[in-house]
Order: sequence, then structure tokens, then C-alpha cells
Amino acid sequence: MTIRFRLPALAAAATGVALLLTACSTADPRPTATRAGDPDPGTGHLHGLGVDPVDGNLYAAGHLGVFRLSPTGAVRIADRYQDTMGFTVVGPRTFLASGHPSPTDPAATSPHLGLIRSTDAGQTWTTVSAGGEADFHSLQQAGPMLYGLDSQTSRIWASEDGGTTWDRRAKLPAGDLAAHAAAPQEVWATTREGLLHSTDGGTTFEPVPGVPALAAVERPAPDQLIALAADGTVVASGDGSSWTERGHLPGGVRPAVLNAASPTHLLAADTNDAVYESKDGGRTWTAVHRPDHAGTGH
Repeated sequence: MTIRFRLPALAAAATGVALLLTACSTADPRPTATRAGDPDPGTGHLHGLGVDPVDGNLYAAGHLGVFRLSPTGAVRIADRYQDTMGFTVVGPRTFLASGHPSPTDPAATSPHLGLIRSTDAGQTWTTVSAGGEADFHSLQQAGPMLYGLDSQTSRIWASEDGGTTWDRRAKLPAGDLAAHAAAPQEVWATTREGLLHSTDGGTTFEPVPGVPALAAVERPAPDQLIALAADGTVVASGDGSSWTERGHLPGGVRPAVLNAASPTHLLAADTNDAVYESKDGGRTWTAVHRPDHAGTGH
């Protein structure tokens, strides 16, 4: 089924995504102590998902840490409460992230982590660049290119050396970025007004006609885009000009995060911080994590 977006759908989707894009502008509960016996506050609102290719473990990043998802629940890595906003798995046991330090971290000197890297699946982190300056809410590796969306300036940052140095590019109020190694100069961005497309590495963007605001977008293959509409519908496209419905996230809750480990292996999280997995390109979904108390972390 080819989806033809209509104006009412555009308005509804834009409203839903506007709520998602502004969700983190309000105050979020943060842990004030980690005393023995205190109840675990959970993940907090989730902002990133990924699959470690070395062992297939699933990871979720939220306001209250990075977590390995297991059948028995979400396990906080290294008991670290850093507020992890941008998050992506770029190789075996190798993660990139951004956000804010834990409020209980005595070594923190700035509210912004910049770009940080872990090569041991989140056990330890080192600062790569932009510490104290950038707060990337989306990080996207595309072959030799790394793109980051800095929430402090609403500007796309681009790096050709793994994030050591950056070039500041377009300024736009985007929510999510997508790119692929086979076409590293092409960047797709979700905004409240609709989907945008760049062919010059994020320097300039053009609107994609007829596509309303999307909650999240991924490019798992050179000829494939997969996105989540604001109502949880999973849609796919080759070049963004026409979209086909694939499936729907369960639960009837607004989607918040989408990750494509491959064209068929997808992860998604909703605004209640439940995580779902699909192994058939978004046609069917299985819940792999549900928080003990829906809504914790907002």
C-alpha cells in the first residue's frame, strides 16, 4: 500500500512530533543520590538504541544511563547515571554518545559531555571532542562521515575523522538524522514541518514534498528509508518520494526512537520507554523491555 499523505494527517503528525521534539526542554527527574537501599529510578526517558554486532546484545540509552536489555530487565552499565542523549553503536563494543554528566559525578566540570566514546560496551568512556560545548541529540555514522545534531545551536556538525574535529554546517530545528555509508554526503532530517534532504553533507537542505513530520527516520540501506510516523505507523521508502506502510508499533503510544541495525533488524522505543524489536523490517514487533512504571523519566 502506497501512502499518500493528506493535510489533516500532516497537521496531526506535526503536532505529535512537536511534542516529542520539545519533550526534553522541560525538566526531567534526575537521581539526587545513589544510597544503598534507594529504589532504582529506571532508565529515564530513552533517546538511543543499538545492537552490539559482537554478541547481539541490545542497548538503550536514556536520561539515567546506558542499559543492556536482558530478559530479566534493563541492566545499568557500570552503575553510571550519565544523561545519555545522543547514542549510537558504531562497531563491536564501540559506542558514541553525548549528553550530560551524572549529577552525582564529582569529576564533572561542565553540563555538556560533548562527544564521548566507549570501546568496552559502555563500561568506560573517554571524551573525543567538544566537551563542555556540544550536546548532540542525534549521532549518525555514515562511512567516513560522522554527523551530530547539536541541541545547543540547532546546527548540524560533520566530522571526517571520527569526531576529533568538526565542521559546522546547516542550522535547522531537526529531531533525528539518517545517513548511509554508501552515500555519506546524503543526510535526511526530521523536523516539525516535514522531512528534509541534503546532498552536500548537511550544508544545505531541501524539503521532501508531501511528507509530513516523522518521529524518527533511519537509512539502513542505500536504497531504503524506514521511518516512524507520529501514530506509530512504520513506513518505508526508496528515495522519500513515496512511502509504503510496513506495520505498526504496538500499544498505541507515540514513538520516540528508531534504530536500524540492518534493513530487517529494527529497534524502537515509545514515549513510555518501552522497547520493541522487529526482525522482519518493521512488519511485526515484540516487546523486549517494559519499564516497571510507565512514564518514569519524563
